[in-house]
Amino acid sequence: MGKNYIGLEKDGLEIVVRELNKYLANLNIIYTKLHNLHWNVKGPAFFELHTKFEEYYDKVNTDLDAVAERILTLGHTPAASLKEYLSLSTIAERESKDATPEDSIEVIRKDFSSLLEASRNILTLADDANDQGTVDLMAGFISKYEKDLWMLSAFTKK
Repeated sequence: MGKNYIGLEKDGLEIVVRELNKYLANLNIIYTKLHNLHWNVKGPAFFELHTKFEEYYDKVNTDLDAVAERILTLGHTPAASLKEYLSLSTIAERESKDATPEDSIEVIRKDFSSLLEASRNILTLADDANDQGTVDLMAGFISKYEKDLWMLSAFTKK
């Protein structure tokens, strides 16, 4: 199949790009879900969580762009419609309704765990394809989600 314009074998990149598009879809679902929780969390930790959820969705917004631009760098087209995101995502949407602090944290913990697992998988696939740029991107995400999960766990300890 040959090499792309950055010198990577096109064959090995197909699976990497497919998984990056799933990751992009999941980020978009989480981005919306974080807004949902930001707006609908209720309870004694409201002020703290309202601010934290905004911080999270701002970070996810930055990550969305990084993943889409990586797909473009690899010579492919990123998913860019709600229809595509819903069909590709492995993370469920959340109904618009009130959320307790505990439920909110659990929803985010579960989704960040899914992104951590996907980041590790994509890193392995990218490494197999000699795609150091994607390896580096995923390594950064892995560190970020590991820290976020530690902090979420610490927040819920009694």
